[in-house]
Amino acid sequence: MTFFKNLVRDEQGATAIEYGLIAALIAVAAITAMTNLGSTLSGTFGNVNTKMQPGTTGA
Repeated sequence: MTFFKNLVRDEQGATAIEYGLIAALIAVAAITAMTNLGSTLSGTFGNVNTKMQPGTTGA
């Protein structure tokens, strides 16, 4: 019976789960930010490439 009482009072498992949830939230935020940044950079480089095309045809 004391094993079950100790198991109920033990909070190490709950702390580990909380850290896991925080890490997952940070990972989702980082993936979202990097995806948006990648899309923005792709558009920027595409725009630069389009603007530079007329300058390279005369060479």
